[in-house]
Amino acid sequence: MRLRNTVLAAVSAAALVLAVPTSANAAVGDFLYKVGPGVPAGIADPESGKCIDLFGATENDPAFAPENFTTSTATVFLDFGCNGDVFYVMNPGKRLGDRLKLRSVVFS
Repeated sequence: MRLRNTVLAAVSAAALVLAVPTSANAAVGDFLYKVGPGVPAGIADPESGKCIDLFGATENDPAFAPENFTTSTATVFLDFGCNGDVFYVMNPGKRLGDRLKLRSVVFS
């Protein structure tokens, strides 16, 4: 009886581990932006649900012209730390112009 319960528990645990998708915690693709005239930057396969402060963006010079080539929705914020009331939601494949300023992003 104990052997059957042990085997059943082991098989159930293995099935649970194999059923959980490994890519659920990442957006697949690239999120591109600019940090200066002709100075591109980007994030490859960003982690979902985590606020990312954009490399190259500063308090005086925010990043601009975001392009969401990931499989997830990106919410971009004017402030660092995904804070503040100024934000924009970008669906996958969305490109925005040079006028949109941003300093952080979170992917759903």
